[in-house]
Amino acid sequence: MIWDFRGPDAERTAQHHCIHLKEYAAIEKLHFYEIDTLQATQTHHIAFMIVDEVNVPQLRKVLKPHRGQLA
Repeated sequence: MIWDFRGPDAERTAQHHCIHLKEYAAIEKLHFYEIDTLQATQTHHIAFMIVDEVNVPQLRKVLKPHRGQLA
C-alpha cells in the first residue's frame, strides 16, 4: 500500500505518515512486514506499508492508500 506526497515538505510528510501507520498497526495488532518511506524524486516521497494480501481489502477501506502494488 502506497501513499504519495509531493512538494517541498514531502519527505517530512511521508515520515510523519509512517508514524501514524505504525500507531494504527499497533492499535489494531496488525501484522506488517515493513512501514517506511522512499524518495522517488527530490519533491516526491512515498510512505508505504507491506502487509499480507489477505488484509488489503479491509485496509484499503480504512487507510485509503493512493495506490498499491503486489510485492
